[in-house]
Amino acid sequence: MRTRTVRPAAAVTVLLLAALTACSSTGKDTAAESASKTPAVRSASTPAASPSVDCADQSLDQATWVKNCAGAAGTGGDGTTGAQTLGWGKTAATVGAQFPVDGGPGGGALEVTPSTVVYAKTAMGNTAANGVYAIITVKDRATGATAAAESAPIEGGGWQWIAPDGQAVDEGENDASSITPNGFTGGGMVQAGTWHWRTIAFDLAETQRGGTIAYTDGDGSVYRWKVPAAESGPELAALKKGMEGNY
Repeated sequence: MRTRTVRPAAAVTVLLLAALTACSSTGKDTAAESASKTPAVRSASTPAASPSVDCADQSLDQATWVKNCAGAAGTGGDGTTGAQTLGWGKTAATVGAQFPVDGGPGGGALEVTPSTVVYAKTAMGNTAANGVYAIITVKDRATGATAAAESAPIEGGGWQWIAPDGQAVDEGENDASSITPNGFTGGGMVQAGTWHWRTIAFDLAETQRGGTIAYTDGDGSVYRWKVPAAESGPELAALKKGMEGNY
């Protein structure tokens, strides 16, 4: 009598092939589905996404703001989409101060236009403590039906100079607030349908020339202008004349 030879390995192979064929035919465990169930593995060279920075957050330090927001172009409408960058001498359509210190209704439409810059070591009887004053003409125009005023620092608004290294300098630091050239002494409330000239001044180190000025309006929106490193602008002659004897 002949003895039957059993081949367990062959039997197991047949069973496995049958099982795989059955799974494939039902469409419940295809290679594509298996891949979709496997978590993606991040390559060691692939960086994680950077956290978003709220450019309207006034608690940001200036270096962080410059690094993350200085190049961000936004609408300038609600302060949530970054600062709006304009060319030097271009007009920003802003919202006026919500709580003007000199009376009148809050808000209002106010066009703001910085257009001319002068650099001076001394001005109007004062000497720059840090090396040089940057004196900038600004035209404020109330374009709505109500009076309007620039937003003030007490509201979290107003002007700052942002140096190339990211340092922020507030308008009027040291004796810069005393610089009021003749013909450019406007300030405060601008009556509806009118405009006036004013100047803003910053006490800077020589290395901080050619920075950026930033204005935060009554709605929290930020507008920026890159300031020329050399004196320039259409009001240059008038501004120097207004400083005669003290320039």
